[in-house]
Parts: sequence; C-alpha cells; structure tokens
Amino acid sequence: MNHRFYSKTVKEQNRVQIKVALVALSLNLPILVLSIFSGFYFLILLSIAITLSVIAPFFDSPTLKKNGRLIYYSSLFVTEKEREGIIKIHGGSLIDYVFVIDKSLTGKQRTNFILQKYLEGILNLITACEEQHNTAVKITGTTYILNARTAEKIGLEVIKTNNLQKFILTFNYVNILISNSIAKRKLAFPKLNNIKTFESHIAELIKRREFIEGLNNKLKNSLANSL
Repeated sequence: MNHRFYSKTVKEQNRVQIKVALVALSLNLPILVLSIFSGFYFLILLSIAITLSVIAPFFDSPTLKKNGRLIYYSSLFVTEKEREGIIKIHGGSLIDYVFVIDKSLTGKQRTNFILQKYLEGILNLITACEEQHNTAVKITGTTYILNARTAEKIGLEVIKTNNLQKFILTFNYVNILISNSIAKRKLAFPKLNNIKTFESHIAELIKRREFIEGLNNKLKNSLANSL
C-alpha cells in the first residue's frame, strides 16, 4: 500500500502527530483569549469541538490500524473489524487524503483516483472474504464518493440515512468539507443530502466483480493516460 504516513518510521509518525496537535493548539489559543475577554465561552467550546473532529483521524486511524480494528484494503478504502456479521466500510479519512493524494493532480484526476482506490479496496475485500470463506457477511457504509447509480451498478443498495448517522455527518461537517475540498482541489462545500448510505453482502458484490474490475481498470488507464 502506497501511503506516505504509514511508510514513515514510528518516530516520524509521532512527529507528524505532534505537529498536528501544535497547530490545533495554536489555532485555539486566540479563540480562548477572545472567549475569556468577551465572556462568550461557547466560542472556545465550538472551536475545540470542530478542531477535534478535524484532527481526530491523525490519531484514531493509526491507533485503530495498529490494534487491528481498522483494516486497509487500499490506501483510500478501509473497513472496521467484522462485528456480528457486519463489516462497516469507509472511503478513507482526512489523514489518508493528506498523505495519499498527489498534490499535482487536477480536481478531475483526484476524483477519479479516489474512486479507483475505492473500487480497488472493494475488490481486495471480496478476495479476502473469499479466502476466509466468509462471503455471507454484510457490509454497510456511508460515502459521498459514489453516486446512487454507480453504487447500484456495483451491487450496493442505497438506503435511508438514519438520524444518528446524520448527526455524526453534521458534527464532522468541517472535516468532510476539508476532505471534499482536497478531492476537488478547490473549496467545495459538501451537500449532506448527497452523501449516501448503503448496504450489501459480499456474495452480491462477487456477482458484480467483473463490472467492478472493468470500471477499476478503466479508471486506472484514464489516470495513466492523463499524467
């Protein structure tokens, strides 16, 4: 897996995390001072909440990966450890976007790259489940990478996003805003109603493997020809 953060030594990773923490602290200190002098303490509380939502992936993802609770099937496709027959999948967090996406890529190239890595991850997940004879397992996730049409073509059923997921998405809006802006290579405010929740079974994805492989290879070739 080509991931510039995880290719670093433990000491180098720790340095990155310290820098992230220091930047977060430096951004919150002026707001703390402003809150104290103005008496509007909600400002610092709001600032801390937003900051934590943004920097959390730089600490949570490496820790969860280390203890096996987070599994990378590609540099931009991760899953939580299977629980009660369900695997929750994710399209990569902010730490992945920062350390995986080539800064020289255009917005269109970045979008294609992210989608290609997503499909690559799905294919690797399918293979892993087949090797473990675990094709009856259910998968579920939330993403703004896939539109409803593409999701259905690769075997994912779009379902209604529940209230808890909506709350989590709203709480992490700034995080999603930064990730979406990196993906588009411009300031891009995400529309939360465009974020899709879906579910499926590995057995269903296996039926669509040929289509997924074809789309994955098409995106790979498109990226190679555009560089």
